[in-house]
Amino acid sequence: MQELKAVLEAGSKYLRDHPEELLRALRNLLALRVGVPLDALRFFAGRASGKKAPKDLVLEAVPPGLRVGATIDLMGTQVRANASVFIERVSITPAELRFEIRLANVSLKVADDAPESPIAALLRSGALDLSKPGNLAAYMPKRPALLVDAKDDLVVIDLMRHPKIAKSPRAARAIALLAPLLTVAGIESDSEHLDVTLRAFPDGLREAASGLRRRVLG
Repeated sequence: MQELKAVLEAGSKYLRDHPEELLRALRNLLALRVGVPLDALRFFAGRASGKKAPKDLVLEAVPPGLRVGATIDLMGTQVRANASVFIERVSITPAELRFEIRLANVSLKVADDAPESPIAALLRSGALDLSKPGNLAAYMPKRPALLVDAKDDLVVIDLMRHPKIAKSPRAARAIALLAPLLTVAGIESDSEHLDVTLRAFPDGLREAASGLRRRVLG
């Protein structure tokens, strides 16, 4: 309850400080687009908790992508990670929630106070080719279940493979409901927002409208 209250208070304050967001949201609605302020993403990312949660998050627009920086726990070693992230393609079906992500300008720097470890020594040596982060992800010792493919600078993830999402009946119902109606045509940033552009499937909308009409009319 406290978490919800904090979110609502932050959202209310943001709209008071940025009343132009309401007009932008209306224009986006007419264009089948959802614009998320980067300040909102920073707010939620900053509330991540847990021993291994990213810290000192930096989130900046590099249109059409984002520059992301954070201090992370990499195999027991504190590392400052930075990368430019670009969403190449999104596929939403009842069976998958797939994102193709291109990474550029990747850097991994061991924290100055980090103890010596094999991963620290490897990073400090400069032996890793960070221009092809997908190749490194492909050979991770503990490869995440949601990592579908990784090669060169491209990483493909499927959120439906994440245990919490895969086992959530609510998530499955939501995706099964929306997948025949809408898809994501693109995800791009401007200076202050991350815009998700949607595309409607006319046949799916007509079928949904017909089903609703049948239920209403009996």
